[in-house]
Amino acid sequence: MKLLIAILSLVAFSLLLNGCGGPRAFTKGEYDDPTRVELLDDKFNESDMQQMADTVIKAMVSCPYVAKADKPPVVIVERVQNRTQEHIDTVSMTDMIRTSLIHTAKVRFVNKEERGTVDEEYQYHEGGAVSGNTAKKKGKQIGADYILSGALATNIQEVGGDKFIYYKLTMNLTNLETTTIDCTEEKQVRKKYKKQSIGL
Repeated sequence: MKLLIAILSLVAFSLLLNGCGGPRAFTKGEYDDPTRVELLDDKFNESDMQQMADTVIKAMVSCPYVAKADKPPVVIVERVQNRTQEHIDTVSMTDMIRTSLIHTAKVRFVNKEERGTVDEEYQYHEGGAVSGNTAKKKGKQIGADYILSGALATNIQEVGGDKFIYYKLTMNLTNLETTTIDCTEEKQVRKKYKKQSIGL
């Protein structure tokens, strides 16, 4: 009898542990609005990224060197530098800014990341496997006019039960010929959190 009680107690304890501390499966989902602001935690989120990207895009296309150009300037984009202590997907931020700028038709972008692949294709085309009227040759690439680069920084302060998080994105459009910064923009996001009290 004591053995049976011990076994049942062990099973009940095991079920309790699995129910409370074990991983939970998410079985039912629905589409969410990515533009809705929900501060689920004190980390950098999609809303922060969207706000910053929108500000940079509007500033760049309204910059006189871009807005009054005879033809859309050609730009090389560099990955946004992460100068925070968080793991932030700055590749997604960079892609978001570039994609939105392309949609404005105010600038054009050189695909720097694919230069190696392009060189391989030139060699392949020159090898005789591609018909002469469709073969692409070196020497026709468009040179970039500008380099778009930037950095994301942060400052965190805790005062009493409050936590303040400040993000700042700075983006520069550097003239490739003169190295002057012809366009620049900053976007700041400041968030406040209350420390949650934990009761027993």
